[in-house]
Amino acid sequence: MRQYLGKRLRNDVVNAFGVTVLPARTVLLEEHLIVLENHKIDSISVILDVVVEEKEQKSTTPRGLVNQVVTQAKLLYDTIHESGTVPVNELQEQVIPAVQQVANHPNIFELFEAVKAQDDYTYQHNIGVGVISTLIGKWLELSDEDLTALTFAGTLHDVGKLKIPSEVLNKPGKLTEEEFDLVKKHAIYGYEILKNTEGISYRTALVALQHHEREDGGGYPLGLMSDKIDLFSKIVAIADIFHAMSSKRPYHDALPFYQVVRQMKEGYFGKLDPHIVSVFLENIMTKMVGQKVVLTDDRIGEIVFINPHEEEAPLIKVDEQFIDLSSHRTVQIKQIIGL
Repeated sequence: MRQYLGKRLRNDVVNAFGVTVLPARTVLLEEHLIVLENHKIDSISVILDVVVEEKEQKSTTPRGLVNQVVTQAKLLYDTIHESGTVPVNELQEQVIPAVQQVANHPNIFELFEAVKAQDDYTYQHNIGVGVISTLIGKWLELSDEDLTALTFAGTLHDVGKLKIPSEVLNKPGKLTEEEFDLVKKHAIYGYEILKNTEGISYRTALVALQHHEREDGGGYPLGLMSDKIDLFSKIVAIADIFHAMSSKRPYHDALPFYQVVRQMKEGYFGKLDPHIVSVFLENIMTKMVGQKVVLTDDRIGEIVFINPHEEEAPLIKVDEQFIDLSSHRTVQIKQIIGL
């Protein structure tokens, strides 16, 4: 039945006793196939209930998919804000499969553009970090079970911000010391919300607590050193920073691509896990040749060669001209726009 992975159910799937075991529109993951097998639902009945929505998927852009899941997530976060409880089933059935579907998009640069926060930063950031964390987890070759757990943790990493006043979170200027101290409490608030939620793993709560910790002990809220920080927390920290720098926020515009990469590289030295950063950047750089880019002087070109000593400054073809960005320091890559 593995051929049905990633397909969406048209109707509810019921067992021999008439009990719904999988609701309609569920995107089938590994754990769903196990459920079907446990209920002895054979391939014939699955074939009748599964529809490959090829037309729908082809006509839906990555940005459209992201907007859909952000809308779903906003409704669920509003529920958390009002009730103080996390709607675990709705997250499992609606949001997490959709985040994993977005992370499977074949062109990572289209994906990065799709998840950039533009308007409602708080909700778009949660989904963006969930998607990028999932992508990193795939590149680290995590098991399917760990990957789903990581998606969950990345998507819920900032849930504690629901307890921070919106006027502080969305303040256009620099935060005061008191305001910043208040914002930093979101890590503890998130941990408290998640650790007391049935159906949420302790590891998910730990990521909410630790995603601002740093390898050298200079993070918050506990100032943990590298060996005390969970692997998932390290992954989400990198996804969090990459997405934040790449997005427009209330107090600054998105950074150009070359600055994001350089600052991520600087994270090698004490702040971020060097192995995870290396895997992340290596997978980005190896996919850059052939991509269309916007330069900082607004010309559009195509990447034709990667400089192994300075990957963020490749050789670019603009019309019939070749520009070596490692030599021409007045121009750099502002944005990768994909094929």
